[in-house]
Amino acid sequence: MAGGEERILRRRIKSVQSTKKITKAMELIAASRIVKAQQRVLAARPYSDQILSVLHNLSTGGAASVNSLLQARPDDEVRAVEYVVLAGDRGLCGGFNSGNIRTAEVAMNRERAAGRDVVLVTVGKKAESYFKFRKYAIAASIKGVMDRPTYEDARRIAAEVLPRFEANEVQRVQLVYTEFLSASSQRVVDRRFLPLDAEAMGLSAAATAGPAGTSAGHAAAAGHAADGPAADYEYEPDPTEILDALLPRYVEARLFGALLASSASFFAAQQRAMASASDNADELITKLTRLRNRARQDAITTEIMEIVGGAEALSKT
Repeated sequence: MAGGEERILRRRIKSVQSTKKITKAMELIAASRIVKAQQRVLAARPYSDQILSVLHNLSTGGAASVNSLLQARPDDEVRAVEYVVLAGDRGLCGGFNSGNIRTAEVAMNRERAAGRDVVLVTVGKKAESYFKFRKYAIAASIKGVMDRPTYEDARRIAAEVLPRFEANEVQRVQLVYTEFLSASSQRVVDRRFLPLDAEAMGLSAAATAGPAGTSAGHAAAAGHAADGPAADYEYEPDPTEILDALLPRYVEARLFGALLASSASFFAAQQRAMASASDNADELITKLTRLRNRARQDAITTEIMEIVGGAEALSKT
C-alpha cells in the first residue's frame, strides 16, 4: 500500500514539474514582450504629442470649430452612452481581463439606472464571450488585437465608434482599459473618450464654441504658448478645415495609445501570473517530495518490521 502511494506521489511530482516548465517559459516570454510593448508605447507618443501641438497652434491661429467631437453636452441631455471595453484574447493573465470587464459592467449598470441607453463595443475575445454569455447586446466586436496592436486596429475601432457619435446616436463614449504605469504597476481606468476634452488638449474657447469660418483662407497664427514663444504659421486651407480634419486623427491616436498601454499591461499581468504559478509549483513539489519521502520511509519501516517479525517467528519454531 505504501509503495502504491509512493508511485502516485512520484507521478504527481512529475506532472507538477512539467507544468512548472510551461509556466516558467510563459513567464520568460511575457517578460520579453513587456519590453517590446513599452518600446511601442514610447514610440507612439511623439505622434500624439505632435498632433496636439498642431491643434493648439490651429486654435491660437483663429480656428473656430463646431465639430461634434468637441461639443460636450450636459448630463441631462445625454440619452445614450457607448462603452468601448479593451480586454485580452487569452487568459492566464491574472485579473487583467476580469478587472476591465467588471469596471465596465458596473459603469454600464449605473448608466442604465440613470435612465440612459448603453451601446457596447468589445475588443478582445474575453470581453466578447463574457458579455455575450450574459446576453448583452454587442454593437461591434474586434478580436486579435491585444498581442501586437497596430494603428490600423485603432482605425478599425474608431470607424465603429465615430459614426454613432457624429450622428448623435450616442452623446458620450467611455473607454475602459488598463493604463500601464510600470512593469509592476497598472490600473484599470474608465475615461471619457468622446467628446474630446478641449481644455486638456490646450484648445482655446473660440476653437470649440465660435462659428465656423471666422478666418479667411489664409490666416496668420500669431501667439505664445504657455511655456514660451510659439512660431507663426500661415495656413492653407482655412485653419478650421484643418482642425476638423485632424480631430479624427487625434481620436485614432488616442485609441492607439490605449491599445498599446493595454497590450503592455496584459503582458505584465501575464508575467506576474506565471511567476506566481511557478512559485506555487515549487511549493507543491516540495510538499509532494516530503510526502513521497515519508511514504518511502513508511514502506521501508514496514518491510523491516515484517522481516523482524518473520525472523522472530522462525526462531520460536
